[in-house]
Amino acid sequence: MKLAKNLEKLGTETAFKVLAEAKQLEAKGKEIIHLGLGQPDFKTPKHIVNAAKKALDDGHHGYVLSNGILECRQAVTRKIKKLYNKEIDPERVLIMPGGKPTMYYAISCFGEEGAEIIHPTPGFPIYESMINYTGSKAIPYDLTKDKDLKFNAEKVLSLITDKTRLLIIINPNNPTGSFVEKSEIDKLADGLKKHPHIAVLSDEIYSRQIFDGKEMPTFFNYPELQDRLIVLDGWSKAYAMTGWRMGWSVWPENLVPHINKLLINSVSCVNAPSQFAGIAALDGPDDSINEMMKKFDERRKLIHKGLNNLPGVECSLPGGAFYAFPKVIGTGMNGAEFAKKCLHEAGVAIVPGTSFGKTSSDYVRFSFAASKENISKALEKIDKMLR
Repeated sequence: MKLAKNLEKLGTETAFKVLAEAKQLEAKGKEIIHLGLGQPDFKTPKHIVNAAKKALDDGHHGYVLSNGILECRQAVTRKIKKLYNKEIDPERVLIMPGGKPTMYYAISCFGEEGAEIIHPTPGFPIYESMINYTGSKAIPYDLTKDKDLKFNAEKVLSLITDKTRLLIIINPNNPTGSFVEKSEIDKLADGLKKHPHIAVLSDEIYSRQIFDGKEMPTFFNYPELQDRLIVLDGWSKAYAMTGWRMGWSVWPENLVPHINKLLINSVSCVNAPSQFAGIAALDGPDDSINEMMKKFDERRKLIHKGLNNLPGVECSLPGGAFYAFPKVIGTGMNGAEFAKKCLHEAGVAIVPGTSFGKTSSDYVRFSFAASKENISKALEKIDKMLR
C-alpha cells in the first residue's frame, strides 16, 4: 500500500502513551499515582446523567441535525448570554463530538501549503499536529520566555506576516495552567484590528476553571473580531464530561455552511442523548462547578508549594485549568528524563514538557485533577527519589 505523505506529519498526544505505560506497570503489580491525563476526577452530576437517561427512555435514538439539535444550540446561547451578556445566533453554534473537531475543522479551513498559522508553545499538541498535517507552516509563540508562562500580546503580533491565516489562543492554558488577564487580551485584540485578514481560534475550554475570583476575558468581548472569530468551548472540563465527547463552538456566519459540510462528511452528528445531557448541564445549577473549583484551588496550592519544595524544581502558581508546569532542569535532568524516573522509580505518572512543544524540554506537566491525598503521596515519593 502507498500511503499519503501527510500522514507522516501527524503527531499525537503523549499523555496517552504515558497512560499506556503506567497501565503496563500496574498490570505487573506496581502502584502508580496518575497525574498525567487532563480530566476532572469527579463524576458527571446526577441531573445531567438523568437527562440522558430520560432522552433514551423518550426514544431519542436516531440521527439528528449535523450541527446539533436546536434546543442544545439554544442552551449554548443562553449560557453565553448569562456568562458574558452576549447575544449569539444559535445558527452560529455547532455541536461537536468534543473540542478537537473544532481545532481540526478550523485549522483545515485555513491551512494549506504557503500559509502560516500562529500557535502557542507549550500548547495542546493537536494544534501543531494539525497545522503540519495541512501543509501549513507552524509559527510558535514561546511561553517559556515568561517566568509565569504567559503570552505577550506585542510578541504574538510581531509574528504576523502576509502569509498568516489563523492565530490560535488558549486561555487558561493547557499545559501550563497560566491565565492571561483582560488587559493583555485587550492589547492583542486592538493589534489585530490592523490585520483584518487573520482569523482567530480562541480555545476557551477552561473558561470555567479560573482561580482567585478572576473573570474570563472571553473573545466574545470584542465585536470588531466577530466576523473572523471561532470560539471553542464545551462540557468536558466544566461538567466532568470528558467521556461524553461533547463540545460546542461559535463560528463566523460565512464559515458555518463549510463547517457543517465537514461535520456531515466526518461524524454525521453528535448522539442525541448526550445533547439532552448537555442542555441539562448548561441550564442547570452551577453548584457542581463551584464545588469542583473549591477542591481544585486547595489542590493547586498544595501542589504549587510541594513542587517548589522539591530540590531543583521551580513552579509558577497556576492561574487556571488544573495543571502545574514546573521547570525541572535544576534536578540535573531534562523533562523527559525526570518524567521517566518519576514513573519507574517513584510510581508517579506525569507528562514530559516536550509533549507540548520543543521549547519545553526543561519542563513537565502535573495534572492536579487528583485527590489531595494522592498529590501529597506523589510529592513525597518524588522528594524521596530526588534526595
